[in-house]
Amino acid sequence: MKTGWMLFVGLAIFYAILAVIYWQVGGEAVGITAIALSAGLSIIVGFYLWFTNRRLGNLLPEDNVQGEIADSAGELGFFSPHSWWPLPLALSICAVGVGLIIGWWLVLMAVGALVISILGLVLQYERPSKSAH
Repeated sequence: MKTGWMLFVGLAIFYAILAVIYWQVGGEAVGITAIALSAGLSIIVGFYLWFTNRRLGNLLPEDNVQGEIADSAGELGFFSPHSWWPLPLALSICAVGVGLIIGWWLVLMAVGALVISILGLVLQYERPSKSAH
């Protein structure tokens, strides 16, 4: 996917030139910062695509003209069929947001609930090993 990383690197160069022109014309600081950050984001994505492309051997299934859809199929990962942990995770994140408005005492309690919810979500399929006695 040589085109992908070249596109983003070219976009980063374009944004960098545009930021300099905007700065010289007398643009505001927020606009200059936004355009410069856009250049930075484009170079990060371009570098990631270049690095991944180089690591995979410069030939992806998308680059093969006679390739089929099944050529790029693979395992996507494990997704939990039924988990209640996203609900307390979302509620504790909402409580953190409301706590920023109401008071720091609620933020502290909500962050504690958030840590427990994150641990529950991440470790829900981990089983403790049974020791041989």
